[in-house]
Amino acid sequence: IKYSDDAPKGNHDKRHRQGHMMTISTRNALKRGIMDFNTWVLFLQYGCCFGVEITMVNAAALYFREEFGQSIESAAAIASVFGWMNLFARGVGGFASDISSASYGMRGRLSVQTIFLVLEGISVILFSKTQTLAGAIGVMVVFSIFVQGAEGATYGIVPYVNHSLTGTIAGIIGAGGNFGGVAF
Repeated sequence: IKYSDDAPKGNHDKRHRQGHMMTISTRNALKRGIMDFNTWVLFLQYGCCFGVEITMVNAAALYFREEFGQSIESAAAIASVFGWMNLFARGVGGFASDISSASYGMRGRLSVQTIFLVLEGISVILFSKTQTLAGAIGVMVVFSIFVQGAEGATYGIVPYVNHSLTGTIAGIIGAGGNFGGVAF
């Protein structure tokens, strides 16, 4: 059953017949995506944001239990705040990337991503040095916003790496997040 033949840029079949869409084999798409240096830079950068998120989600409750003597339930509830920031912070990263791009093009997108990654690094250092429960929760919220913002900013860049391979490149970069989760 055919539900739709639309694509973001128009009717898929019509665009294909008119030669507006490239036909590329899966093998060639994967090879070209793997060979693109920018894919691997973003793979590592996404590992440094989504990989950190995976690590924090897995370790934060234990941290609050051991460092601040919280019960398992309380520590889990506090740690869940990190994940709740996903409701808006990834979108903020993508939005900031778009706004910056409107004025500065790709350089603006890259600057936003760099700023989020640097602020993420600074905030994780501050988080590790915080001595009070309230301070740790506050810094964790800010840290989470920068982590999620970096994720959104990364995916603000992905479509511009190679227009004809966006899905392949997005998949490789997404795997970078899992790689980062294992590495951290």
